[in-house]
Amino acid sequence: MYKLLRSFLFMFDPEWVHYFSMNLLKLACKIPFKKKALQWWFTPKGNIQYSIFNIQFSNRVGLGAGFDKNAKYLNELEALGFGFVEIGTVTPLPQAGNEKPRLFRLPKDKALINRMGFNNDGVAVVAERLKSWRLAVGSRQLKAGSKLQTANCQLVIGGNIGKNKMTPNEDAWQDYEKCFLALYDYVDYFVVNVSSPNTPGLRALQEKEALHKILTNLQSLNTKLLNPKPILLKIAPDLTQEQIDDVIELAFEIKLDGLVASNTTISRDQLLTPDSRLTTIGAGGLSGLPVKARSTEMVQYIHQKTNGQIPIIASGGIFTGADAKEKIDAGASLVQVWTGFIYEGPAIVKRICNVLANIQS
Repeated sequence: MYKLLRSFLFMFDPEWVHYFSMNLLKLACKIPFKKKALQWWFTPKGNIQYSIFNIQFSNRVGLGAGFDKNAKYLNELEALGFGFVEIGTVTPLPQAGNEKPRLFRLPKDKALINRMGFNNDGVAVVAERLKSWRLAVGSRQLKAGSKLQTANCQLVIGGNIGKNKMTPNEDAWQDYEKCFLALYDYVDYFVVNVSSPNTPGLRALQEKEALHKILTNLQSLNTKLLNPKPILLKIAPDLTQEQIDDVIELAFEIKLDGLVASNTTISRDQLLTPDSRLTTIGAGGLSGLPVKARSTEMVQYIHQKTNGQIPIIASGGIFTGADAKEKIDAGASLVQVWTGFIYEGPAIVKRICNVLANIQS
């Protein structure tokens, strides 16, 4: 059924289809019985909860950053069974992002290329939206006899934070601080994004000295606040082994809570899509099946190098339960989908969790 719908949707611009589809889902979820029907159909069954970072996840499958940049579709994504959703990347000031078109499908490779450029409504607007969502969830919980607490929310929310395009790299730490403080009360964990290829110069912040300044400042702020939030770092699949070792060393030094491996790649190696098409598309981060092997390799390397002491959220090329199992066998604690969601459809969480449930049982 979804393959037929996908064939139709793939006839239109990817970014337009994204918002069109999610806004239709939003309309459907405004009707209580329709949202309940969606939840009944798509929410995974069984005892598949997972606890890490002192957070209870309803399941191990999350939605990666970039899909719900502005926290507009949390209610709808919850109905599709996601255990967690990472909003953002959020920047201090609103950004329009790069010129359109900026999102492209590579169906032969089951991949996407994007150069969105951190388009978002800005941290103040996103924080207010998250606050409203928390209050709405809390109201439902209070009716059920529970207190308004972040930890009680079934859907775990991650805050993926970045810097504005016009902010010089030497001042980037201030942008991450602003986003951290503004979102602190409304997200369950943070992901520091210095690995997107679509903001000029951003990946230079992955170098050890620049990273140290950003992360130590956030950890210093974190320890002074009530109920410190887990802070993770998202890294690129294009890092060398030496750079990964530097990240691991820094993670231990500042007691980082975890890593997300990995972001999109700038590589175009071994793609089935013709070079002429790739040239027409131009620059951007590649995601999907072509990133699968490298992502798993990074997860396994980090897990073995750290003796499993640094939790990893695996992202990259996850389409099936077998793909998710591969990541968990390599050492990941949680998995995120994004491109797989586009190609496999709304039942992806349930299908993956069915495979993972068999492993856990």
